[in-house]
Amino acid sequence: MATAKTTKKATKTPKEAVEVKSLADMQGALVTKRAEMMETRRSHRAGELVNPRAITHGRKEIARLKTAIRAHELKGDK
Repeated sequence: MATAKTTKKATKTPKEAVEVKSLADMQGALVTKRAEMMETRRSHRAGELVNPRAITHGRKEIARLKTAIRAHELKGDK
């Protein structure tokens, strides 16, 4: 009789920031990412975008930046 195989489930670990950025740096990066997102959407509408997943990736990067900015603001209030 064959033995049952057991698979080890991968557990997700939260990603840590590589470097700690100041609030001004994060806000500047947010402005840059939003500008890049506008350009990506424009090129997608024009049919020039090769990889449409760039829209999803950019949207998630913006969300991460906004989350980090909000966490920094809340940490400063305490």
